[in-house]
Amino acid sequence: MKKSKAGFALLLSTVLAAGAVPPAAASVPESSPASACCSGGAPEQHEDTIRWLGSWYASMTPADDPGTISGDGFTDTTVRQSVHLSVGGDSLRLRISNAYGTTPLEVGAVTVAPGNASAEVEADQLTPVTFNGSGSTTIPAGADWISDPVPLAVEANSDLVVSMHLPGPTGPATTHPLGMSTSYRADGDRTSAGTDEFTPLDEGRYFLGGVDVTSPAKGSVIFFGDSITDGHSSTVDANLRYPDQVADRLLERPVLEQCGVVNSGISGNRLLEDAGPEGVSAMARFDSDVLARQNVDTVVLLEGINDIGQTDGEVPAEELIGVYRQFIDRSRDHGLRVVGATLTPYTGADYATEMGEETRQEVNDWIRNSGEFDDVVDFDATLRDPADPERILPDFDPGDHLHPNDQGYAAMAEAVDLDSVC
Repeated sequence: MKKSKAGFALLLSTVLAAGAVPPAAASVPESSPASACCSGGAPEQHEDTIRWLGSWYASMTPADDPGTISGDGFTDTTVRQSVHLSVGGDSLRLRISNAYGTTPLEVGAVTVAPGNASAEVEADQLTPVTFNGSGSTTIPAGADWISDPVPLAVEANSDLVVSMHLPGPTGPATTHPLGMSTSYRADGDRTSAGTDEFTPLDEGRYFLGGVDVTSPAKGSVIFFGDSITDGHSSTVDANLRYPDQVADRLLERPVLEQCGVVNSGISGNRLLEDAGPEGVSAMARFDSDVLARQNVDTVVLLEGINDIGQTDGEVPAEELIGVYRQFIDRSRDHGLRVVGATLTPYTGADYATEMGEETRQEVNDWIRNSGEFDDVVDFDATLRDPADPERILPDFDPGDHLHPNDQGYAAMAEAVDLDSVC
C-alpha cells in the first residue's frame, strides 16, 4: 500500500482541542475561508490551511449482555488497540466515548505510538495523551470526550497504537463489536509498557471512537452503513474493508486533493429499528455519526438490506426510501453531498426471500433512477454474478452469500468514483 506524508508545519503543543478545554484556550480552527471543498465555486485549497479532519472512526454501540467482555467491562486493565489512519498529519487528538456507559468512565492514563496491526510498539515512542492538561480524566455517562492535541506526526496509511488504562470498574463498556482488528489487554497501568506484557483480547473496539489529525487535505468522506461497510468477512488486521481500500486510492493523490475516510458502519444495523447489541437504528444515529463530524464534505449511504432480510421482505420499499430522503435532506441542511449506493445481492443468505428480493430491486431502481442523490455507486452491478444476477459472484462470496470477501471489497472500492466523494 502506498504511503504519503502530510508536509506542513508542526502545531504548537499548547494548542488545545475545541470542546475539551476552557473557552479561553487557543484551538485549531474547525474550518477557515479556504477550507470549503467538493462543491461548486469552492475556494482554492492551500498548504497553510490546516484543520481537524477525521482520519479514523468507529461507530459505537451499547455493551453486550453480562458475561461478555463488553457487558462486564474492565477493572484496573490497560486496553491496547491499533487503528489504521487514512490521512496523516503533524498532530492528532483522540475521541473517547462513554456514550452507552451507565456510570462515569475514569480514564487513568493514555499513550499513543506509531505501530502496526499487532499492536507492537517501541517503548521510547510512546507519547502521553492529556485531557485539559491532565494525564487522566472522567467522562460522564452518555458523553464523548476529546483529548488535547498530541504533537505527534503521523503518516497517511499508517497504524497508530492507543493504550488506555481503565481503573474501573467501568461497568458496561461502550464498544464497536466488529472491529476486524485484534485488541489486547494487560493488568494494571501498562500504558508505557512494551508489547510483551499484553495478551490478545478479541476483535472489538472499546471506548475508542475516533482519531482526528491536523491536515491541509480537502475534507473527509463518511461511509455510512451496516456490516458490509463494517468489513464483515474481510481479513482481520489487514484493513481491507471497502472504505479502507477507497482511502488507499485517495492517498495516491497529492495531499491537497486527499480526503480523510471515516467508517461509520455497524454490523447488523438497520435503517428503521434498533438491532439489539448492534446499537440504535441508522435513523437515530445519523446525527451523531455523520452530521456531528467536523469538516465532512460527502456521505456515502449503503444500508437497508438488514431491514429487508429481518422482515422477510415485508418492509415496504417506500418506508426505506423515506429514510433515504430524510438522510438526503438532513445532509444537505449541513452542506454535505450524498452518494447513494445500491443494495448488494443476497439470494442464498440465511434471511433471503423472494419477497425481499423484490423489495431490494425496487429500492435499487429508485436509488439508480430517482435523481435525488448527488451521485450513485452501483455496488449491486459490481458484485452480482452475470449468470445469476440475484446472487453475489462466487469469486466474491466468502460462503454466506451476503458479505463480500477481500476481493469483493476491492471491487467495491474500485467502483467508487473518487471525484464523487472527494
